Amino acid sequence: MTLLPLLAALGASFGWASGIVIAQSPAKQLGAFAFTHIQLVACGVLAAALTTALGHWHSVPWQFWPAFVFSSVFGILLGNLAMIACLRRGGPRRTELLLSLKAPIVGGIAFFWLGEVPTPADILGATITLIGVCIAIVFGTNTQSQSDARFAPLLHIVGLGVVATALQGAGFLAMKPALEAGLSPIAATALRLLGAAALISVMACLPMKAVKPHAALDLPLLGKTILPGVIGYIFASSLLLFAFAHLDAGIAATLGALSPVLILPILWAKERLRPHPMALMGALIAVSGTAVIALL
Repeated sequence: MTLLPLLAALGASFGWASGIVIAQSPAKQLGAFAFTHIQLVACGVLAAALTTALGHWHSVPWQFWPAFVFSSVFGILLGNLAMIACLRRGGPRRTELLLSLKAPIVGGIAFFWLGEVPTPADILGATITLIGVCIAIVFGTNTQSQSDARFAPLLHIVGLGVVATALQGAGFLAMKPALEAGLSPIAATALRLLGAAALISVMACLPMKAVKPHAALDLPLLGKTILPGVIGYIFASSLLLFAFAHLDAGIAATLGALSPVLILPILWAKERLRPHPMALMGALIAVSGTAVIALL
């Protein structure tokens, strides 16, 4: 086992954790819709350019176009709108914790949708993850932390996080047959982002207050909006794909799911406030549950 793939998986987790911390401020300023719109257009163009430069468009099996549409609309567009809404109301730590439920939620979706029967280890891991998330969210709040401030009832925040995780998971599952048929991962990312970007751009033309930015968009705000998208959509995803190509899938998945733990020292460095001990305990338990699912 070489060191580089291990560092790549850890880098992916660090990328997602740092990206969501960076995203909190511009998401609050612009609103969920405008923030998501800018990110999807910028990252879609970048992913398409990478796919073209690598010559991966030939790998697209176009007969799976309904899956591409489903994944773009539900997995990317609606899933990200729900995630950014959760981030604006509940902060980055709670959002990352709720996103750590992806493994058990995707397992549940796969059971009902694809008929994949969970193993006892999957059920155990899902239970451990759920317990960890509950501990960290209910008992792990630092009242002095700006990132831990709530701007909506806790049940509302949890609901948005679970919906975001379920939609994103369903979007990935919908792409599975196309990926098994030879679709390049970077081409899959470009297709999903471009489809969602096209749809949200049409929606942005509607004469509705909800689709308009909540603040004037200047160059610094534009940069702070695009940066976390590039970190998450492009760099972190690419690092994790590299790790999956060179490591056991379970190890790569576990190391790539450490963002709920890694976000705590990032917030500590940002705010100069030590995380609540229960936040750390809950995050570690949640990641342990993901490890059980991935490794056993």
